[in-house]
Amino acid sequence: MEDVFITTICIGDCKSYKLVKEGLSDWMNIGSLLKAHENSPDHTKHMVTWKELELRLRKGKTIDQVEMSLIEASRKHWREILRRLIAIIQSLAERNLGLRGTVDTLHSHNNGNFLKEVELLAKFDPVMRQHVNQIESGTYSYSTYLGKTIQNEVITCISDKIMETMVAEIKQSKYYAIILDCTPDLSHLEQMSIVIRTVKLGEAPEIKEHFLGFLTAPETTGLGLSNLILNRLEELNIPFSNCRGQSYDNGANMKGKNKGVQARLLEKNPRALYVPCGAHTLNLVVADAAKNSIDATSFFGNVQKIYNLFSAATQRWSILKHHVTITVKSWSETRWESRVNSIIPLRYQASGIRDALLEVREKATDVITKVEAQSLAEEVGSYRFQICTVVWHDILSMIDRTSKLLQSPKMQLDVAVNLLESTKSHLLSYRDNGFAAAQASAKDACEEMHVDAVLKEKRLRSTKTHFAYESPDEPVKDALKRLKTTFFNVIVDSAITALDDRFETLGRVESKFGVLQNFSALDEEALKKQCEELENTLRIGGEADIDGRELAMEIRNLPQLPTNRMSAFELLDFFHKKELTELYPNLWISLRIACTLPVTVASAERSFSKLKLIKTYLRSSMAQDRLTGLAIISINHEVGKQVSYENVIDDFASRKARRQRF
Repeated sequence: MEDVFITTICIGDCKSYKLVKEGLSDWMNIGSLLKAHENSPDHTKHMVTWKELELRLRKGKTIDQVEMSLIEASRKHWREILRRLIAIIQSLAERNLGLRGTVDTLHSHNNGNFLKEVELLAKFDPVMRQHVNQIESGTYSYSTYLGKTIQNEVITCISDKIMETMVAEIKQSKYYAIILDCTPDLSHLEQMSIVIRTVKLGEAPEIKEHFLGFLTAPETTGLGLSNLILNRLEELNIPFSNCRGQSYDNGANMKGKNKGVQARLLEKNPRALYVPCGAHTLNLVVADAAKNSIDATSFFGNVQKIYNLFSAATQRWSILKHHVTITVKSWSETRWESRVNSIIPLRYQASGIRDALLEVREKATDVITKVEAQSLAEEVGSYRFQICTVVWHDILSMIDRTSKLLQSPKMQLDVAVNLLESTKSHLLSYRDNGFAAAQASAKDACEEMHVDAVLKEKRLRSTKTHFAYESPDEPVKDALKRLKTTFFNVIVDSAITALDDRFETLGRVESKFGVLQNFSALDEEALKKQCEELENTLRIGGEADIDGRELAMEIRNLPQLPTNRMSAFELLDFFHKKELTELYPNLWISLRIACTLPVTVASAERSFSKLKLIKTYLRSSMAQDRLTGLAIISINHEVGKQVSYENVIDDFASRKARRQRF
């Protein structure tokens, strides 16, 4: 390169030489001719000029270098400003706070959280102080980086970097499961939440659930939702062939065997095993139990009436708080297991609530309120109501504990089945002894309220019946036995039966991976058979994730385990710590897939809580891209901590040229 430059300079001025004008063809004398050129004054002069230029370039003293220094200083200045603006936007998004106000100018009263944060930072940070001062003095002609368009672009850049990190982690894990759920937002748009569950393989195996954003669902049919999720996976370049599980709620459009989402995805990938949401199913178990007893449904009606009476007026609520420490609560229409919160005050502070009702009756001026308070006070003080309170409190407490555990993001399929079996055994035990214990607790409550623990007889209604070949059952005339028969036995038996029926699909999926837990109790033939069944489960066409025969051999050659009964994740962690993954490849893959299968859609439900915090009434006109970006930053804030500001700035700088005013 240097020789070419020198030759160019010499050609420019040494026009008297034939070498410059016509070129040389005298190859016999080429040596002497080139030597004469090198010894010429012009050549020496231009060589000295080049060396001076080379020295100035090396020391940075060229004319262009001054301009380059100004450009570099400006670049660093704007990067420092962007670094602070990105930090402000990310902080506000993680806390679900609104960015904009009614105006977009600095030092205005209602200019929003973003500009207020900029003003606050400018009081202490010299870089931001200089930036704000230059804006106020009119130094910038148009670019201030504080406008709404820049906010949207920064939100997009941050969320895109978070998405890149999560997608890279999903691809590294290879196997994943899909969790979907839908809900209408404040703008009456159906929002579908997408969550991907994987087993991260780092320093230690870790079950992760990544929120990939909200999608607007124009159609809520199985076809529309399945196409929506498949298109989203294709956009993110996540192969659907690596999907090994899917979990939804119990809606017909989701779980339908013919046209539901799970059926349509199974057609494309039979290895994407469907697991119904355990929390929703458990909720339906209690709902089924309550519907089968009139006493059960009327009990919760009275509980709601008590809440409505006290919450209707602040004076009544003050009377209630004077008598109790735990206030009554309204129960949920859909989440039956959460109704235990509405029963706790009645279970442990029935006397205080009854006294509050009697005081409301005395102080009320409205006749209807007096009558209602008197009626509810008599109901709360009745032996029947106290028995129902104790029974429902015991049953819902058992269900609520199981439901809370099932909703953990790290819950595994085998552990969930064991929890449900434990809940069933507790219900069976409670059926034998629960009613007697409920009577004892109800008597104690009645004694505290100074009322008789006597179950009043209800008049048996006689109805005309047609002739039948089978005689009707004899009516139970004892009120206590009738309550046990028509209330206690009905709801407990219904709950036990519903546990078996509604969790059949969950148990069937868990049984396919059962060999990973109960292998120590299997003989050679049974072990080989179950391993081959697992291979067929994880096969599509001629491709299988594991080899069943090799899996059986690996299990037979296992090292000494810490305990005889270990969960799939405990085994996975054991093999990772002992660095045995290469020695047991089929078992390693099977355990990873088993831990990938979801149990509930609780993560998608939690994203709806964020949706309500982000898209409020005052922010109902928010665009879908901004909503999704803010939700990704908020829900995946732990991943956001790993994102480098420099990478976000580089992405921001590479976006389209900005020609509009900000």
